[in-house]
Amino acid sequence: MADFVLSCTTHLDLPKEYVDSRNLYYTSAPYFMDGKEFRDDLYQCMTAEEFYKAMVDGVDVKTSQPNMQEFFDHFEPILKEGKDILHISLSSGLSGTHQSAVNAANVAKEKYPERKIYVVDSLNVASGLGLFLDKLCDLRDAGMNIEELRDWAEEHKLELHHWFFTTDLTFFIKGGRVSKTAGTVAGVLGICPLLNVSNEGKLVSREKIRSKKKVIKAIVEKMKEHAQGGAEYAEKCYMCHSMCIEDAEAVAKLVKEAFPNIKGDVMINNIGASVGAHTGPGTVALFFWGTKRED
Repeated sequence: MADFVLSCTTHLDLPKEYVDSRNLYYTSAPYFMDGKEFRDDLYQCMTAEEFYKAMVDGVDVKTSQPNMQEFFDHFEPILKEGKDILHISLSSGLSGTHQSAVNAANVAKEKYPERKIYVVDSLNVASGLGLFLDKLCDLRDAGMNIEELRDWAEEHKLELHHWFFTTDLTFFIKGGRVSKTAGTVAGVLGICPLLNVSNEGKLVSREKIRSKKKVIKAIVEKMKEHAQGGAEYAEKCYMCHSMCIEDAEAVAKLVKEAFPNIKGDVMINNIGASVGAHTGPGTVALFFWGTKRED
């Protein structure tokens, strides 16, 4: 057994049972519904259906990042047990969560100078972060030490591709990510934006595609364009969605047809509360290992 712990936040958007089975140590981010605090706990306190229904019904949902003290409280019991820590952060291009973890790690190093604690900015999010951590778990279990795993993570993190589309811009407009005018026009024309996560870990709109049917095909075309090994891709593929399982399954079907050597089945997960608070219902995301992200 490794003498260090792989740590993360619940922004990885995987089922709790699976996260526990991979021996990942995690801390959860807070969010607020009409001012009442909840934790993004992998849908233990409420289901995904309940969460998104509340949004549609008009409940005001706001997110907040874990602060330095919360990260220190997460790290300290592990260090007290005599374990070192490799913490993999949510993309710094999307949140200040990474910096909070770095600040907490610096305090922890002063208090526990005999222990090692490293923080890697994953530049990944949602089940893309989950797929990245799944690979790190495999490498940990295969015998990599903490420094080897940290270096591997830094070297390969931009090979994890994230492609998203949305069929409902309501909450993108509400959150100010899309103007009301642009959102209205897109709705009238049936435009579904296709987005990805850049090499800076930021969510970037890449194409405006007219109709859901076309954007479902387009997102799989992006995997064909970028996947490691092309049609011979043999790694895992994860997806997540916000209350649009039929759309996610339509994408998964095309992925399995295009990539017959994929490792296992396409895992489809729910978009967690921290990310879903910004997307609302109607978003589908596809994650796979590919060529290095360059823009």
